[in-house]
Amino acid sequence: MDQDHDTDHSTDHDTDHGTDQDTDHGTDRDTSPDRRAFVAPLLSSLLTLPMGLLALFAVGLSPMACDSCGDAASDRFDASYGLAFPVFVTGLLLVLAVLVAGWALPWQRRNAARRVGFALLAPAVVVLDYVVFASIVDWP
Repeated sequence: MDQDHDTDHSTDHDTDHGTDQDTDHGTDRDTSPDRRAFVAPLLSSLLTLPMGLLALFAVGLSPMACDSCGDAASDRFDASYGLAFPVFVTGLLLVLAVLVAGWALPWQRRNAARRVGFALLAPAVVVLDYVVFASIVDWP
């Protein structure tokens, strides 16, 4: 009776191990070309680039918010803007890097989810970049 019990355990481990290997690697190895690989980066670029330009325009006009400020408020604003603008430009470079990463992935089906992820991340980084800029600036 003890021998039957030991045999059952070894059989269970062998069958479990075989099924795990078959299901883990089947979908990750799909290197076939993806004919629609350009769609997500293209839509992301068409949305992100105008958003970035609009945000840059708003950031460029923001010093006019303190044209009529007193000396103390103007000094605080200028000091905070001097820090916030380079942070914003660095964020725009990060947005560009995300867009390039979405385009640069190999056009294979296995990269479709990563490509869509980069495509969704790019406009979100523009919004986050502007929010960070607005939170650094000491508005009057």
